Amino acid sequence: MKKPCLAIFILAFVLASCGNAKYFSLPVHKSTQSTVTGSSFYKTVTAWKWKERDSFAVQEILSGNMPSFLQKFVAVSSDIKDSMGNTHHATFYVSSDYLSLGPNDDWARVPLTPMAAQTIADSFHCFLPTRKIVDLIYQQSAVKLEPVPMYAFRDSSITMWQHHLIIEGQRKGRSGLIAGIKKDVVISGKILKDGKLNHEAIYGWHQLNGKAIQPLYTGHINWWVDYSHGIRLVFRKIKVDGKEMDYVDVLKNPIYQKLLCDEDACDYFRYPY
Repeated sequence: MKKPCLAIFILAFVLASCGNAKYFSLPVHKSTQSTVTGSSFYKTVTAWKWKERDSFAVQEILSGNMPSFLQKFVAVSSDIKDSMGNTHHATFYVSSDYLSLGPNDDWARVPLTPMAAQTIADSFHCFLPTRKIVDLIYQQSAVKLEPVPMYAFRDSSITMWQHHLIIEGQRKGRSGLIAGIKKDVVISGKILKDGKLNHEAIYGWHQLNGKAIQPLYTGHINWWVDYSHGIRLVFRKIKVDGKEMDYVDVLKNPIYQKLLCDEDACDYFRYPY
């Protein structure tokens, strides 16, 4: 299911060759000619439980069945000053939209459990964002949309499909890094700190005033998925002060970790899923 060796070498080459480029394209190999579209996916899973829907979505996405624009990863920057007054800079690359499946002419965003999201992220040599990364993405996004809450049957596939269509009505064909449309499933040491290892962490859904509707929250069990959840991928190789680092090493560094993580739980960081 994973193709780590070839993909990581290609990604490393693409990232190195683009230097300080504003984006790079994630090379996703299409292993099948899937006929599953965004609309047909939601028709198929209408009555399915979360586990079956998750499995079907993961299968399709890992087979390369996703819109081509989702392979465009956009540069986001972060700057901090250390205790000595020295400035540190990081550039990382994020998917321009939330995980979706289907061809360019009929695709749909698909909310997933953190377990499914982590499987996909690992396969594409990516990771899920932290709270700070979500804030930075919003601040630097090209398309900011007003959140649209929905109140009935929040965890149903029908509501997920309807919410996708509402967002597309708002977007009106605009392209670029988009934000404000979903709560992010995030990685956070708060799960460990709170002793909730079987829960998920969510954050975001920024309003146009820049304030997030959803504070960092670990109250949901990890199989809970609703229409408002979104999965954003972040490429794991990060340029920090001019050198390439793996995100795990960045988060282990007591200074550099602040480029990606500013919550109190940062020092407790680990994979929650």
